[in-house]
Formats: sequence, C-alpha cells, structure tokens
Amino acid sequence: MKKLSKNFSLLFFIITLLFTACGGESDVALEVSTEEMLEEVEYLVITSREHTDENVDYPTIPPAGGDHLGIWHTCGIYKVELLDEAAVHSLEHGAVWVTYQPEIQKEELIKLTTMLSGNPKILLSPHSQQGSPIVATAWGRRIELETSDDGKLEKFVDFFVDGEASPEAGITCDRGIGRPPNDPYTLNR
Repeated sequence: MKKLSKNFSLLFFIITLLFTACGGESDVALEVSTEEMLEEVEYLVITSREHTDENVDYPTIPPAGGDHLGIWHTCGIYKVELLDEAAVHSLEHGAVWVTYQPEIQKEELIKLTTMLSGNPKILLSPHSQQGSPIVATAWGRRIELETSDDGKLEKFVDFFVDGEASPEAGITCDRGIGRPPNDPYTLNR
C-alpha cells in the first residue's frame, strides 16, 4: 500500500509538471512583444491635414490620416460604418480606430467589443471596403490582423493611443458626431 501511495504521488507530480509546462508554453505563444508588433506596423507619410467639406480619396482603407472633416466622430463602439473623413479627425486627436469586416463572426465581434470597451480613445466600427478581417489604425500607422486573439491588437492600442505621430494627441474625441448623419458635409457650412 505504501508503494502504491508513493507511485501515485510520483505520477501526480509528473502530471502536474506536464500540465504546467504545456500551459506555460501556450501562454508564451499568445504573448507578443511591442517590438514584434511594431515590425508588422505599416508606417505612412501623411502630407496634409486640412479641414475639408469634400469627400477625400484616401490611399489606404481605412484611412490613416490626411485631410478630414472639421468635426470628428465621438470615440466609442459603433455597429454602423463611420465617415472616413470624421474618423480621420478622431485619429488626429490621438484615437485608435479598429475596424472589422461586417461579415465577421459574432464571437469575434464580442471579443473586440469586450477588449476595447472602456478605452476613451477608441473607435470600433465595421468597414465594408477593407481587405483584412480586422485593421487597427492610428495617425500614420496601421496594422492588419486576422483575429482579435492576436496579441498585436492590444499592443497596438496601448502603444498608439495618443501616440507621438498624432498631430493633436491628448485632445478629446468626445463631443463630436456619433452615428453618421445623412449629410455630414453640411456640418461645416
């Protein structure tokens, strides 16, 4: 009986050790360093940031800066597509805009919403014209992602909210427009 107890204790120790080791490996695989995230960021040169009441033809979808409306989108979680020109103004204020393809899985959308809720400098919205399932955009910076589980998304948000590239970092993105109006270009007239 004593030998059985000793063998059981040894077996329990080995199983616990294996379980811990396997769990540790998967946790490490999910972690992403800031350097790893930065290696995948696309850096864009933004040459103008004037206010306009015209549609702007941006070089990236979604846009990462440039001319924009004189009013910004209030940061928050949206279920409708936003106006590129108003979202770019939010980026100028230091916001990060996370967009997703409208056909994204419901579970993925729940993860994004949960992860980004409560951050006062986040826009989250669908964007039907983007090629990747998820895109995170800051002023002059963007990263394309396949899933919300990619640790690079949280690193991007942490690193680029009110980042050094934002021309007006630290300025609020409250008190702008919420749901896009039917004719936003009349707001500036």
